[in-house]
Parts: sequence; C-alpha cells; structure tokens
Amino acid sequence: MKVFIAATSLRPAYGGPAVSVARLAGALAAAGVDVGLWAADRTPTEAVVLPRGTQAPAVRVRRLGGVPAMALARFGAPDVIHDNGIWLAHNHALAKLAGKRTIPRVVSTRGMLEPWAFAHKGWKKRVAFALYQRADLADAHMHHVTGPSEEASLAALHLGVPIALIPNGADLPCRRASSQPPDRGERAGSPRTALFLGRIYPVKGLPMLVEAWARVRPRGWRLVIAGPDEARHQEEIVRAVAAPDLRDVVSFAGALYGEVKQSALFAADLLVLPSHSESFGMVVAEALAHGVPVLTTTGTPWSGLRERGAGWWVEATVDGIAEGLRQAASKPPEALRAMGERGRAWMTADYSWEQVAKRFVRLYEGLLQAPAS
Repeated sequence: MKVFIAATSLRPAYGGPAVSVARLAGALAAAGVDVGLWAADRTPTEAVVLPRGTQAPAVRVRRLGGVPAMALARFGAPDVIHDNGIWLAHNHALAKLAGKRTIPRVVSTRGMLEPWAFAHKGWKKRVAFALYQRADLADAHMHHVTGPSEEASLAALHLGVPIALIPNGADLPCRRASSQPPDRGERAGSPRTALFLGRIYPVKGLPMLVEAWARVRPRGWRLVIAGPDEARHQEEIVRAVAAPDLRDVVSFAGALYGEVKQSALFAADLLVLPSHSESFGMVVAEALAHGVPVLTTTGTPWSGLRERGAGWWVEATVDGIAEGLRQAASKPPEALRAMGERGRAWMTADYSWEQVAKRFVRLYEGLLQAPAS
C-alpha cells in the first residue's frame, strides 16, 4: 500500500501536529506501508523527527519536496492521500488533485474546526469555508479526528463524510540517564516545578494560568513556561507575570527540543496545559509517558486523567485552573510520582504508535475496498 502523507510543517516549533504526523509516517513505514511524506514548507527534505528506535523503517519514509503535483509525481500514484490540516492553499490543491485523479483522500482536521479555532480570525475563515473549504471537506472520503470534542464539532457541520476517531500515539522514553539533571524528587530544598510546554499562543490559555498562579501562589513551587513565541504573545504573558510580581517564581525557558525537552520533562513535578482548545494535546501524552502527572482543561480530550488517577481535568477558567493548582500543590512528592507512574502505564497500554498505525492501516484498507462512488 502506498500512502502520501501531507502536512503544513514538520518543524518542532509548529507544535503537536509536526510531531504526530512525523511519528505516524514512521509507524506506518514500520508496519510495511510505502510512505511518502510531504510538507508545504519542505521540511521533510531536512532532518525530520521520526519515531525513536525505528531508524530502518524511517528510511522507507520517502521525504518529498516541491509543489503537491510534483511531489505526487515523484512518489508515484498513491493508493491514499492523507492530508493533515485545512484552510491553506496546499490543502485545496491536494483536494483538487485527489478528485481529478480519483484517489481516496483522508483529512485530519487537527482541531482546526473546533469553536475556538474557528472563531480565531473568524471572518477570514467564514469566507474561506463558503468559497472552498466546505466543498473540499465534503469531497473527502474520510475525516480523521483525535478526540471526541473534535468529532462532535465536525459532525455538527453535516458534511456527509464518515469520521474516524484515532488518537495520536506516545513515545515511551527510557528512564532518566545518569548524565541528565536530577530527577523530580531528588532536589532536596529546591522548589517543585510546574511546567508549561508548548507554543506561546492565545489558544494555550497562559493568561488564565498566570492569574490562577497569582491567586494560589503555591508555596515551594515555581512555574516554568517553555515554548516558542508566536505572534509576540509572550510580551503579554511577561506583563501578566510582572503585574502581581511573580517574577521570582515564574520563568521563561524558550523553546525546548530533543534531549533538552526530555530533561525538562524528567525534572518536572507537574505538566500544566491551560488550553482553551486542543484536538489532542500531544504534550499531555508526552508528559504522561515521562511519568509526569498533568493538569489540563476540559478544552482538551483528556478526561481520562481523572479516571486513571493521573492528573486533573478542570474547567478552562481561572477558577478551574486555580482549584487544580491548589489540589496538585497540596500533594506530597511521592503522591505526584505515583500519579505519573499511572499515567505512564496508561500510555504504555493504550497509546503505542504501533497500535495507532494498525488502526490507520485498517482505515486505509477499508477505503480501498469500498465501492467506487
């Protein structure tokens, strides 16, 4: 089976989709699929993060450049086109190419139709939706979502296209190496660390987190905000930190990637993701895989944190986040570690990339077996 996977960008700074699309490509290759990987910014031809420990299958991922038509020509006629994202010119071009060549097309909406995301720059999106985006979505053979909220938002559009809910996977890192900084719980006398890790962008809800931190002021804790700044949003967050004089306990670490990111996760006592909206929230899975409990909001699809005893799932409000912080800060270190271990066990059981790839292979096979319309 040949599958052409398209994305906007595979640069780590692009956020969760950059990681999950690359990981999916490698996992599908490991499952025996002939994969062509393309992105609008040409990042597949550069060093792309592919699944750890799968160097041989990753070689079978063909990294493609050029415009969509050129990339498809180089790859050869695919059995399926799997596009990740909507709105942009390359998404529209792929929709037209798939239709003209009668190639089944899967569209992963990646949270871009969630209410918050749709409302952001809303007038432009309403125009685009009327001009071409609704038709492009309706012409797809399958829509893919990563969470129930995203599924409900998509179903409400009544596009007449089947929807498949398949979550992203999670890589399980090896335990902390001796060369890394001290692990959580090994820093006698040091403050415990709550870590935000992600793009510094309005959807992430950082103003709510800073206000909640100012209310609670958890004793013996510090907040580290790590991630690339987008649209100069960090300036607003810096001002929010300065207003209640939190500068001694709130710091900015910049963008973290690779081993530096992994070290930050191993050193954290709590991961906080205060987002208004996430289709999946890749960093939640990454934190749990590192054994870190998570505090996030109902704007993410992680209700299982409560059910699994691996964290807090609170309302996406200052009050909700503040109450979650109070509860997390009141836990002794050993209790937080136990929550993190439950999270790691959960990721091991239910979120392996191998299992995710198998589900996608079945999805693709179903499309190829369906009668032509």
